[in-house]
Amino acid sequence: MTTTSTVQNGILLIRLSGDLIGSPDTDQLLQTVNSHLGEDLTHCAIDLSEIRYINSTGIGVLVSLLTKFRSRGGELVLINPADHPKKMLAITKLNNIFTVSPDEATARQQLTPAAI
Repeated sequence: MTTTSTVQNGILLIRLSGDLIGSPDTDQLLQTVNSHLGEDLTHCAIDLSEIRYINSTGIGVLVSLLTKFRSRGGELVLINPADHPKKMLAITKLNNIFTVSPDEATARQQLTPAAI
């Protein structure tokens, strides 16, 4: 899995591609987020459009990150999950817990009022 991250207007944007199935992939994602939490960021958008496969470990990390941001008074938004991640979110009923946006612009709009 590859991970890229940027911070713009107080929102951490993470783009993932490949498979989110456990170490070292999940460790890399957690490390990326933790490195930015020192910057007092409370809002995050994770682009899942290029994730081919996600398992329970990957889902668990997303839930952990959601909890981390919400406990700081922030929010985490998932951007355009590909077919398999979308199915996994539906099967686990986590699509009712996560905010899912169709694209980055919508995710930023959803997070910006809270970030200001």
